[in-house]
Amino acid sequence: MLVDTKAMFKKAYEGNYAIGAFNVNNMELIQGIVAGAAEKRAPLILQISKGAREYASPIYLKKLIEAVVEDNPEIPIVMHLDHGADVEICKACVDGGFTSVMIDASHDDFEENIRKTKEVVDYAHAHGVVVEAELGKLVGVQFDEGDEGGGKSGGAYTDPDQAVEFVERTGVNSLAIAIGTSHGAYKFKGEPRLDFERLEVITKKLAGFPLVLHGASTVIQEYVRLCNEFGGNLPGAKGVPEEMITRASRLGVCKVNIDTDLRLAMTGSVRKALAEHPDDFDPRKYLGPAREMVKQLVMHKLDILGCVNII
Repeated sequence: MLVDTKAMFKKAYEGNYAIGAFNVNNMELIQGIVAGAAEKRAPLILQISKGAREYASPIYLKKLIEAVVEDNPEIPIVMHLDHGADVEICKACVDGGFTSVMIDASHDDFEENIRKTKEVVDYAHAHGVVVEAELGKLVGVQFDEGDEGGGKSGGAYTDPDQAVEFVERTGVNSLAIAIGTSHGAYKFKGEPRLDFERLEVITKKLAGFPLVLHGASTVIQEYVRLCNEFGGNLPGAKGVPEEMITRASRLGVCKVNIDTDLRLAMTGSVRKALAEHPDDFDPRKYLGPAREMVKQLVMHKLDILGCVNII
């Protein structure tokens, strides 16, 4: 069933677990993700980014999600806009049947971020849709903006006092915060470190309020090795250790975004299948195993997040 995040996040907060939010852009990804959630009896957030909308067309993605909702009526599924670039995109997604939208004005100044977020909140709430916003700037650039690396400068951690003011003035339903995660497959040059002290302060000041962690893929080394073994070039790719994700989910983080790990699993599987069977030209022969690998990855991630056997 298609739902919003209100009840989902309330249960997650009280149960000290987080919901997996998985980015989707084609049929095999969606099928693999939902199959994993069904087996683990876990609620699910399916995210559509700007890049996914441009690649697959919003109507195709919407119909694919409607198909899995119909096929899996027992799973609570949120259809979420990830990193909405402007107010107009958010409004269009509200009008298009999304149950949750994110307005990302984190690169604007504080007051402009509040203004844009409040405009989206007012419109979305009037249509029964929940809103996520972002405060602070993650290091790295979104895949959709054409940069794989996470090593660029420009990050800024979320200020706890500003977080309180932001939530109060906008009426937003959840808040993505910056505590050291980053987009892409190269999240850390040295030892991984997240600012859990900052997270604890924000959680205390916003007691009961759902926080969101972006740029939190683990960059599982099994999939990195698989990609590299069969022709890839990802030296030194490194993500957020899973124990850190589990710790964050017990400190008020109710939603964890996962995209890079999905890409690595699917690409590694496809590379392996084509390398081992160069005579195959039927897409089903390599996309089928990739779909299964995505399913296994999702099941593993749901265990890490602690949201299994919830439904």
